[in-house]
Amino acid sequence: MDQQEILSRISAMVDDEKQLRASLADGTIDTATERERLAAVERALDQCWDLLRQRRAKAEFGENPDEARVRPSGQVEGYQS
Repeated sequence: MDQQEILSRISAMVDDEKQLRASLADGTIDTATERERLAAVERALDQCWDLLRQRRAKAEFGENPDEARVRPSGQVEGYQS
């Protein structure tokens, strides 16, 4: 996945996140479902942001950004920017 694909995926997940919140507000889904789905989206977002940062760092230091790999969500959750 290249940088543009990652950014597109991030954008789509942010849209999903907004839709989940709207669905909760209009009563289409219940709180438990919203929390479960939102947690999954947030984990995937953390992984995408981490992958994007890895790619940018590798490119900055003359390494191949295609060598960046998606890390487990438990490893990337809670990183500070």
